Amino acid sequence: MNLARFPRRRYTPGFTPLERIPRLSVALGGAELWIKRDDLLGLAGGGNKTRKLEFLVADALAKGADTLITVGAPQSNHCRLTLAVAAREGLQCRLVIEERVPGSYAADALGNNLLFDLMGASSVRMVKAGADLAAEMAADAAAVTAAGGRPYVIVGGGSSPLGALGYAACAQEIMDQAFDMGVAFDRIVVASGSAGTHSGLIAGLVALNAGIPVTGINVRRARAEQEANVLKLAQATADLIGTPQPVAADIVCLDEWVGPGYSLPTREMVAAVRLLAAQEGVLLDPVYSGKAMAGLIGLVRDGRIGTNERVLFLHTGGSPSLSAFGQVLRDPALN
Repeated sequence: MNLARFPRRRYTPGFTPLERIPRLSVALGGAELWIKRDDLLGLAGGGNKTRKLEFLVADALAKGADTLITVGAPQSNHCRLTLAVAAREGLQCRLVIEERVPGSYAADALGNNLLFDLMGASSVRMVKAGADLAAEMAADAAAVTAAGGRPYVIVGGGSSPLGALGYAACAQEIMDQAFDMGVAFDRIVVASGSAGTHSGLIAGLVALNAGIPVTGINVRRARAEQEANVLKLAQATADLIGTPQPVAADIVCLDEWVGPGYSLPTREMVAAVRLLAAQEGVLLDPVYSGKAMAGLIGLVRDGRIGTNERVLFLHTGGSPSLSAFGQVLRDPALN
């Protein structure tokens, strides 16, 4: 797997930490748990989208773009980081916010919505759930072009084959760190949403013949739909790299911790966020990493992850949004 063939901007010096989380392991009385700290990636507040943007923004700059356009839900980490990289590169940035849960968007909210303001988004506009997001971004791109600019559209989550290269690179990084540290992982657990992180990781691990299964914890969709999405993107990413294609047996996307819907709180999510913060001083977010950790905890407690397993949790970030969910995280009904 030779990713050096692809132009890349670097926003993080070196590798993100790979650490044991022993107090959580003891608290759960199960597997030996580790964490890959992609919440410490570069740009404003870190998170998994930084890896994808390294490849996407390199492509945008090569094409002479002066404006990035993308889409996300309220409190979108992807929008936050796209805006941050635009500021770093001296580009304009326009954001389309899909209100997936009615009444969930407030321009004056804290968390990532505050950062949209602080980092100077050129435009932030909300559309209703189910809107044609490609058409909405195309309309923004047409407006930029009409004004003499050069737009570059980034799909939601940066989850295209080019963006997923970021997590093929992460797979190689994990294997290098594991070899250097003398640890072999039995499983990786990761949040599965727009599919780019999960798909890129699978494509990279298959290319490296790593033999490590990945368990995705869904944050939005039913299992069959998400597994189909991840497989399609993982195969397209492998085609781009020129490596062996993942197969359906490589894809596991569990939907037991989605709860009532995307971004909607669950008791298990709140418990997971509070437990990791109290036991390890590591902050999760309520939308992605909190539900993924709830899944990991559930799998350990019900024995689907064995006590003899060494498991790596890929922390996709999101803590800058925590202040917007303070009421949820303190809600006695969820604690």
